[in-house]
Amino acid sequence: MPLPVSPEILVVLGTRPEAIKLFPLIQRLQEHPRLRPVVVTTGQHKELVDYVLQETGCEVAGDLGVGRPGLTLNQLSSSVIARLDEFVTGRYGPPPEHISGRVREDHYPAACVVHGDTSSAAAAAVAAFHLRIPVVHVEAGLRTGTTLSPFPEELNRQLIGRIASFHAAPTRSNVQNLVREGVEIGRTFVTGNTGIDALQWAAARQVPYGRPELAWLEEDTTSRVVTVTAHRRENWGGGISNIMSAVHRLADAYPDVRFVVPVHANPRVADAVREGLKDVPGVVLTDPMEYQTFARLLARSYLVVTDSGGIQEEAPTFGVPVLVARTTTERTEGVEAGTLELVGTDPDRIVAAASRVLDDPAAHAAFSRQANPYGDGHAAERIVAAAEHLVFNTPVPHMSGLSFVRSQVLEWAGFERTDSIEGPVFIREPVPVDHVAQDVEDVVIKSKSAADPYAQGTV
Repeated sequence: MPLPVSPEILVVLGTRPEAIKLFPLIQRLQEHPRLRPVVVTTGQHKELVDYVLQETGCEVAGDLGVGRPGLTLNQLSSSVIARLDEFVTGRYGPPPEHISGRVREDHYPAACVVHGDTSSAAAAAVAAFHLRIPVVHVEAGLRTGTTLSPFPEELNRQLIGRIASFHAAPTRSNVQNLVREGVEIGRTFVTGNTGIDALQWAAARQVPYGRPELAWLEEDTTSRVVTVTAHRRENWGGGISNIMSAVHRLADAYPDVRFVVPVHANPRVADAVREGLKDVPGVVLTDPMEYQTFARLLARSYLVVTDSGGIQEEAPTFGVPVLVARTTTERTEGVEAGTLELVGTDPDRIVAAASRVLDDPAAHAAFSRQANPYGDGHAAERIVAAAEHLVFNTPVPHMSGLSFVRSQVLEWAGFERTDSIEGPVFIREPVPVDHVAQDVEDVVIKSKSAADPYAQGTV
């Protein structure tokens, strides 16, 4: 039987990478005859996120408006939690103590989708848990093994992994990470990465670069291009400066190679990049690129040097070698498959690795002939099929290997199973009404009033 919930699915996102990796899923949900996405943006990268969603035809239901200069991680997290709470209670009413019956159009959402490892995604997952909305984690199970690299992303995704009812994992290795942490394998689903869906869609459009400094790329189809990106928080300061020093040395050593460096919008990053590469012959600095033009640049590249997580997955789609300017990576499948090489931020090591690929066609081929371990472009399709099965009890989606188990997902999400002649029925378990919330000092915290869902709890 179907769940007693609305067919609406919240999709919460705040950054440009999240928008890029979630638009294929939003598109699929918008096309679905029964499921409906309710897209909520946090306002962190407002212009960049709005552009991606508008270009891909994704409708936005609400903006939390939390983005402002100088926002700390704690301020961001608390703002997302509070304002998502206000959005949900304002749209749907206060969290239900008990739900029974069949699907109702005006009732509580079926799930809240978050992506990856941002602080806003972790905050949204916490808020959804408090609001009794099951969390679906897209790009689940990535791990480096140390909570300080990358910071704060590694702990963010571990936190979401603890909260989530359903884990859409890009690879089997990601599932193994989750199982080692105690997640039931029946709540995981190997889908591939939605980033590959997005990349294939964008690259196929062949959008013009549309900026003077890249006009030569429209005509030049033979020059080798090295694309360089750097922005990770753990590389701020010395790390990014070291990467730029390596690019400077490579540009001097290979005057026939063009180095294209999209400069991140963060002022701390941008200052370090421009200081290290200003007026260097063969180096083209450009502002942050729209996703579709960047996808085209990746497809045109001969080599990529990056500290980005998403690019580690995307570039191998086009057979482009990736040198990862980090000491650890959560994309270990790429290292094992031979599509990535960890080089850290030491300039000598970056120069040596890049020179090997630029000098030796066999070294380049050792990367480019490997299949991309991160997906085939159908991840969003699989996630929507899984959501349809979970909400409406349709046939189990086809997959290789072990299938996820609907009952395990729903029971973790707080639904109580009862058996009937028509089969298992799931209703949301009631919240104990005699429970009194208290803070660490044993001071009673008043609950929100159902008559005033916007009222804040007061001591």
